[in-house]
Amino acid sequence: MFRVTVRGAFEGLSDADRARLAAEPGLLGAAYTERGAFTCDRTMTAFSFRCQVPVEDDRDGEAEATARALAALVAHGFPHRVLRVAVTDLRAVKVRRRNRGEVRRG
Repeated sequence: MFRVTVRGAFEGLSDADRARLAAEPGLLGAAYTERGAFTCDRTMTAFSFRCQVPVEDDRDGEAEATARALAALVAHGFPHRVLRVAVTDLRAVKVRRRNRGEVRRG
């Protein structure tokens, strides 16, 4: 599973696009979903698009996840320009768990 964050700028967003972006359930939010979700500034010019992508092929998973996230972004139909893409392979994320009974000394 990969999480892809695309940072970009809307270009020529119409009033109808702005209304759809604000009104469509689940389209605005900070969650990573397979459909993808936007967070944007108040003027709706800059955005972050978060997408969670399941990938089966380990050989080129990052490239596939990027391509699928960008395809999901394009599928929403908003005119945009991509500025930066960041990909995180969730299999590589290490979670440190602290024992609840452990007393930390420092």
